Amino acid sequence: MSTRARPAATRPTATPPPAAAYRLPSDQQGPAQARNALRHQLHVWRISSEPAHSAELLLSELVANAVQAQASGAREVGVRFAWAGGRLRLEVRDASDELPVMNDAEEDEECGRGLVLVDALASGWGVDRDGTGKTVWAELAVCETSAPRQPSALRSR
Repeated sequence: MSTRARPAATRPTATPPPAAAYRLPSDQQGPAQARNALRHQLHVWRISSEPAHSAELLLSELVANAVQAQASGAREVGVRFAWAGGRLRLEVRDASDELPVMNDAEEDEECGRGLVLVDALASGWGVDRDGTGKTVWAELAVCETSAPRQPSALRSR
């Protein structure tokens, strides 16, 4: 008589990556509210000021683009921040299927440089479309000293 071996019960070896998501108004206040939410989350994760400043600029540009591209009547944009594997990922979702375009803005133009900045600052960026809108994302490398730390109660003694 043969018995079937059961897999041993396993416990997760790592906690899921830290993440936070928000719904923000699709208006001129959206970028500022997104920056405030990101600032708070980066403080919670204890990410240092250098990547934080770049992350705020990236997020501002992504949210401003989403607000501008937003489909008529849409009132919100979705914002998500995640940290995993030494990368900070910023995602902004809107209801428009229109892909963002990188423009060569003239020196005297006040706008049109958003994706140029994103391309220069981010270690990677892209667009995911799902038929009901799109998510534009950008990633920043976060050095180990800037990485989120476990709460002291979880650290080994």
